[in-house]
Amino acid sequence: MTDIDGFSHLFVLWVFDRSDGFELLGKPPTDTRAHGVFATRSPRRPNPIGLTVVELLHRDGLALRVRGVDMLDGTPILDIKPYLSSIREETLRRGWLAEAEAQMP
Repeated sequence: MTDIDGFSHLFVLWVFDRSDGFELLGKPPTDTRAHGVFATRSPRRPNPIGLTVVELLHRDGLALRVRGVDMLDGTPILDIKPYLSSIREETLRRGWLAEAEAQMP
């Protein structure tokens, strides 16, 4: 974990170890329309690999304290990498999610 605490955010690569089977279409909680599994963060995927970005609050030895985890306690973690983005925020598109968020009260 040497030098990891110099980064504000991290990529965490992990395994959906408690998900069974998959669906190619699904309705996320943020929209009433069905979307393709690869356009969502559904755990019911053809592969069991999960990826999330977390905010690193601090490091205690080998333990990392983070915010924004979207996995269950005890989930196997495959890798941790510093979050680095060379994409400017104004060029990012949020697809169907931007439309769904705009319709929320």
